[in-house]
Amino acid sequence: MKWVTRSHVHVDRVACPWLISRFVDSEAEFLFVPASQVARVAEEQGAIPFDAPGVELGHRDGLCSFETIIAKYGLQDKALLRLAKIVHAADIASELGTDPLAVGLEALAVGYGLRYPDDLENIERQAEVYDALYAWCRLDVVRSGRAN
Repeated sequence: MKWVTRSHVHVDRVACPWLISRFVDSEAEFLFVPASQVARVAEEQGAIPFDAPGVELGHRDGLCSFETIIAKYGLQDKALLRLAKIVHAADIASELGTDPLAVGLEALAVGYGLRYPDDLENIERQAEVYDALYAWCRLDVVRSGRAN
C-alpha cells in the first residue's frame, strides 16, 4: 500500500513510517510531498494520508499521528504504547518535558534531518533508532511490571 505525508520529516513523520512498516503494512511505500499536495497525491495514488492537517491519521483529540495510527489499527503491544508516550512528548513542543526520553528523541530527529535531508534516506537511517528504542521499551515495561 502507498502512504503519503508532508515532506521534511521530523519526529512523527519518522516514527509513523517505522510503525506502519513494522506493525501495519510490511510492504508500505512512502511518499513525501509538500503539505498542500497531500490530499491530491493521496487521491491520485490511492495512498493513505498520515500526519497532515485534516487527515484521519493525523493529530487529533490531543494525540499525535503515531498515537492515532496505533488506535486506528488496534495495536495493544505495551512496549509500543510506551514508545508512543515518548514520541508524543518529542513531537508536541508543549509536552517535551513530559517524558525523560523525549528531549533525546527530538535532538536525534533534528540531527538526522540535518545530516540526511532526503526524507526516504532519513527514515531508513532512523529506523535503527526506533528499533533500538522499541527494544528498550520492551525491557522497560517488563521492569516496571506493565508487561501484562
